[in-house]
Amino acid sequence: MMMKLPCQMIVWDVLPAIRAAIAEELIRCGSTQQEAAEILDCAPSAISQYLSGKRGYRILFEDDIRLLIRELAADLHAGREVYLAGRICTICVKLREGDEACGSCEGEDD
Repeated sequence: MMMKLPCQMIVWDVLPAIRAAIAEELIRCGSTQQEAAEILDCAPSAISQYLSGKRGYRILFEDDIRLLIRELAADLHAGREVYLAGRICTICVKLREGDEACGSCEGEDD
């Protein structure tokens, strides 16, 4: 059986969960699903799937991660200039503290 690489887990589980949580927070802040889709550069159907739990539902966040997501959503909702990729990366790194990093296997075949 092939082991899932850490990067695969990030793409399939972590990033969708973060995007789902951001979408939920945007809606809680008063954004419409259409606005949330535009902010996150995705289809409105993706926002609907995030909100219904059909997509991005695999991770429950601790309070410190939830706070970072809330702050990001508030900034996005308020229209503040945000480097979205960087903020999501920060959340992802914080979430994975202590886990294997994507590059953890580099050089093992040398």
